[in-house]
Amino acid sequence: MKRLLVFQHVPYEVLGKLDPMLRNAGFRIRYVNFGRDPETLPDVSKYDAMVILGGPMCISQSDAYPHLNIEIQCIRNAIEQNIPILGICLGAQLIAAALGAKVYSNHTKEIGWYDVTPTQEGLRDPVVRHLGGHEQIFQWHGDTFDIPPGAVHLASSPDCANQAFRFGDNIYGFQFHLEVDQPMVERWFTIPSMLKEVSNTGYLKSAEEMLKQTQQHINASTELGEKTFGAFIELIKAAPKRKAMPSR
Repeated sequence: MKRLLVFQHVPYEVLGKLDPMLRNAGFRIRYVNFGRDPETLPDVSKYDAMVILGGPMCISQSDAYPHLNIEIQCIRNAIEQNIPILGICLGAQLIAAALGAKVYSNHTKEIGWYDVTPTQEGLRDPVVRHLGGHEQIFQWHGDTFDIPPGAVHLASSPDCANQAFRFGDNIYGFQFHLEVDQPMVERWFTIPSMLKEVSNTGYLKSAEEMLKQTQQHINASTELGEKTFGAFIELIKAAPKRKAMPSR
């Protein structure tokens, strides 16, 4: 049975639709909750793959959240050992930082449903090619990243040029949230800190409007997520069995 390590930052950002897909594929999942235990130092060599979830903190806040530096080092260790990694939102930013790219405030926040378009490389990518064209995908972020050196730019949106990248053949960063289902989105709009973020960004649509859009787009998003994450899961399953390397 393959073992998967999940980095979690807050209780309301979870694997979502990914969870049953991974379990049905036979993965044994272990969560590391950095919000609850920020000094955890997981040994990534014990795992066959990693998923790094989102969170409200920024890479620049490592003084307040020192576990961000721990995570970056863990990601570097995993990359050295050729462990497949999927980063979502903050997770993608952490991968970008681990690979030496800049992470910084985007010129505008994306909260709600936005068009995401694959690049030409994205259309050829075994995972991201399922986007096919303009897709409405849920977003919740204020930061962005440069595409890391040596990585491939896979997707963009009108307000955020760098929406997805691949490094090597098994490291993926997604700025968007394909893992959400309707209950997950609805829950986010009950979190006081998240509602405050919406109300403090005057040009965005209201929470009520975004929830209506969720009803319109969630079925297509779920189908797209199943295809996209399914391709990533197949990539992990096809990877040769690794031998754990000694820590350096």
